[in-house]
Amino acid sequence: MGQLAIVDAYQAFMATAQPLINIETDEQYEATLETLEQVLESASDTLDDPMNPLIDMLSHAIERYESQDEELMAFIGEAETLPADIALLRTLMSQHHLTGSDLPEIGDKTMVSKVLNGKRILSRQAIEKLSERFELKPAMFFGE
Repeated sequence: MGQLAIVDAYQAFMATAQPLINIETDEQYEATLETLEQVLESASDTLDDPMNPLIDMLSHAIERYESQDEELMAFIGEAETLPADIALLRTLMSQHHLTGSDLPEIGDKTMVSKVLNGKRILSRQAIEKLSERFELKPAMFFGE
C-alpha cells in the first residue's frame, strides 16, 4: 500500500513539475529559474537536505534547455575564456543594464573600459566596493 502511495505522489508531482522539468519555451525557462531560486533560498546547505534532488532536477532541466540555445552557448564559451573578474563584471553590467559610467566603484568610464579590455586590473578597493554594491563575496572576482 505504501509503495502505491509513493507512485501516486510521484505522478502528482510530475504532473505539476512537467513544464519545469521538460522546458520548451522561454516562459517555462524563466519559471524554472525562478523556482530554482526559491528552492535554493529555502534549502539548507547540507548534503542530506531533502530539497537536493529537486535542485538537481531543476538544474539539469535548465542546463538541457540552455545547451540548445546557440547564442547563449556562444556567450558562455566567450565568458569562459575571459578572466573571472572581467567575466563577472560584464555579467553584472548586462544583468543590471549598466554602462561604464554606472560603475563609479571602478572609476570613470575610461577606466571601466580599460578594465573590460584587460589593460587595467580591478583594484582591491574596487572589488570591495563592487562586492558590497552587488552583495557578492569578493572571492567571486577571482574565479574558482
